[in-house]
Amino acid sequence: MRVKQPEIIFEDDAVIVCRKEAGVAVQTARAGQADMVSLLKNYRAKKKEEPYIGLIHRLDQPVEGVMVFAKTKQAAAKLSVQVSSRSMEKEYLAVTEGIPQPSEGELCDWLLRNGRTNTSQVVEPGTPQAKDAKLRYQVEQTDEEQQKALVHIWLHTGRHHQIRVQMAANGTPLYGDQKYNPQAKKGEMIALCAHRLQFIHPATGKRMEFIVQPSGSAFELL
Repeated sequence: MRVKQPEIIFEDDAVIVCRKEAGVAVQTARAGQADMVSLLKNYRAKKKEEPYIGLIHRLDQPVEGVMVFAKTKQAAAKLSVQVSSRSMEKEYLAVTEGIPQPSEGELCDWLLRNGRTNTSQVVEPGTPQAKDAKLRYQVEQTDEEQQKALVHIWLHTGRHHQIRVQMAANGTPLYGDQKYNPQAKKGEMIALCAHRLQFIHPATGKRMEFIVQPSGSAFELL
């Protein structure tokens, strides 16, 4: 996959907001594989700036959408507090196989991560090392014939593969999800987009909001 320079949506002295393409890792230890952090460091270096990039939050490699990165350690610290306090708002759009019932609601589960397989699963409450996971969803559009739905998702916690795992456990896995959807065909891209991001600017204190629309072909099926 040829990786191009990320699309910069907003930039000032404290933050860079950009769109991550599907298939690009946020950060990777693999030699020779471009990731968002290294691409943005190179971008800053070319502008003769200190190539510092603070990683604040993550998106799975196959997922596209909006992200914010810090340009200073002070900005990184303030943004990280917003993540840990859950005051940074994240919204997603997804296409599900199957139509969630009811058409809106909350999913509350306990997830256990398996580092060896890089997967997570829903487990019984109180399972050792499991973490609580909560999201809210609303069905925006449906295709009864194909049994697919466009779903708006508000993430209240940030667990490993959370949306993918919880929606699959709900009986409505994401279209194209190679890990959690047994119906996914090889080569399909997951239909999940980090659609909206809202946070308090770490330097100005201003509330910032950024919205991107999904580009994946799966979203055109509805």
